[in-house]
Amino acid sequence: MSANVSLPSRFTFLLESRRLRREYCTAHALEHIGSSRISSGTPPRSICGRVRFLGRSLRRRKRVTTGVSADSPENLIADGGGSSGSDDLEEARNMVFDIFVGLGVSKNEAIEISSKCPAYIQTLVGNVRELDESGLWNSWQIEEGEAGSLGFRKKVWYVAKEKGDNGLIPFLESIGLSSSTSTYVARYLSGKVGLVELVEKVKFVKEILFSERDRVKLIGKNARRMMKHFSISADDDVQRTLSYFEKMEARRGGLNMLDQGDASFPYLIESFPRVLLLSIDSSIKPLVQFFEEAGVPKGLIGMIILLFPPTIFYNIEKDIIPRIKFFARVGIEDKEMGKLLVKYPWILSNCIQKNYGEIVFLLSAEKVPKASITGAIKSWPHILGCSTGRMKLVLTQFVDLGVRSQKFAHIISSSPQLLLQRPQELLKVVTFMEELGFESRDIGKLLCRCPEIFAANIENTLKEKIRFITDLGIPEDHFPRVIRKYPEFLVCSIHNTLKPRMDYLMKVGLSRKEVASIVYRFSPLLGYSIEGVLKPKLEFLVYIMDKPIKEVVEYPRYFSYSLEKRIKPRFWVVKRRDLQCSLREMLGKNDEDFAAEYLGISRMLVPPDS
Repeated sequence: MSANVSLPSRFTFLLESRRLRREYCTAHALEHIGSSRISSGTPPRSICGRVRFLGRSLRRRKRVTTGVSADSPENLIADGGGSSGSDDLEEARNMVFDIFVGLGVSKNEAIEISSKCPAYIQTLVGNVRELDESGLWNSWQIEEGEAGSLGFRKKVWYVAKEKGDNGLIPFLESIGLSSSTSTYVARYLSGKVGLVELVEKVKFVKEILFSERDRVKLIGKNARRMMKHFSISADDDVQRTLSYFEKMEARRGGLNMLDQGDASFPYLIESFPRVLLLSIDSSIKPLVQFFEEAGVPKGLIGMIILLFPPTIFYNIEKDIIPRIKFFARVGIEDKEMGKLLVKYPWILSNCIQKNYGEIVFLLSAEKVPKASITGAIKSWPHILGCSTGRMKLVLTQFVDLGVRSQKFAHIISSSPQLLLQRPQELLKVVTFMEELGFESRDIGKLLCRCPEIFAANIENTLKEKIRFITDLGIPEDHFPRVIRKYPEFLVCSIHNTLKPRMDYLMKVGLSRKEVASIVYRFSPLLGYSIEGVLKPKLEFLVYIMDKPIKEVVEYPRYFSYSLEKRIKPRFWVVKRRDLQCSLREMLGKNDEDFAAEYLGISRMLVPPDS
């Protein structure tokens, strides 16, 4: 087959035949209107209008009769005499199979390709029928003699040969590209890559990109997060990636389909057709090896490329290594780069590296140590795509809540994602806390104590915890006390942390009301480990100290003391002296007061006379 992908001159006969058919229909229309109407002075515009009306009526009747457009390939097939449309399609499909086998493609691959390019096959069949109808086959110069005497299947072969795409168009359609995009990409690839090489290359690239099945939800979530928090001027590579993401987001399933090869690969090729020109041995394989040596798990290399496709075009020595060394100079070790690349592949872009300097300048001016900045980037590299203008708004809100700049380092180290918050998002959390009964200064203290609260989702996280303690039986006016003593519970998991602890306390004999009382009086208990804290201390209380379990209701701070360093030593002192005391009396005193009360040490400070 010819290597030329553009429309051959011989196919102008097809266009000419369509023009002749239109002229024929027009002549018939004029005949039906009647020459008498013309000679009697009917205006030309009126005649033309009736011609157009009649033409529309004929086309409408055609569509109603066949269910498809009069000019569609299906209609062209149905209009032909002889074999049925379905038989023609099957013959054409078999011929396409033969063509691919003749081009060196394996039979299994040829079967798959020929079954997945229906638009191409319908076009071939339609072209054959048009040539049959217009009687233009005899103008073709072929070795077999007269083309008009050839069988249908052989005619399909000649039409495919004249298209000159070398099998590229049907193959590209078979991997999911639209008919128009397949034609465009085939022109781009023409003369630069052979069909067999292209088939192997597509298989190799798809294996790299889509082999890991456990990351499906992760990659879509990360793509949205990267888009959401990007607020700086994009360079060409990031801008093309954003356009690719937008195409994916507009289709059904959105960016969640990014890791689904059949769904996203066509859009990847449409946006980055140069991928199909890369050498497997000199470009793609070395890049994969480099990422593996940088600490990226092999199954996640494809995720880096899908989240930042221009990476695959980068020269390792000239582009990637210098950009990685840049981050090494600011405190990010080589062994950490793999994780960073998986989290945020855009760190390899020029615009991100430029923005890093502006972020450091802003935060350093606010007394945030460079080590804290580096730690924040490791945890949330997405802040590298955030403009310093947005960050300034967040820092201003911190100040409005009474937070001094000396506390910024702790907040940013604990929850660097707060720097990505929009002002209205942080304000919503502040309003929520005010509705619970907190004043502005108290909210600032909570921000310093547990910054994660202000990065949490109000509906799915914060309100969920409020409903939990409400269901437990804690009155609304007690909420501020519970939160103030242990604000971290607002970001704890109900199913993994809070509920198991409450269930355990009720299992060992406490009522729901008693558990609610414990939580109200000492909410830090919500974060204590069952196996590491609650269970061993309750067992010591009941089995060794021989006290009723309900004593912890009166003094829940019992759980806060060290079993080995405070509870056991003081208990054995009291027991040896055969004294009776409550948990509060035994544990609530400091060391000096306890010694004075139970050991009489204060009376022995001055040694007796000899």
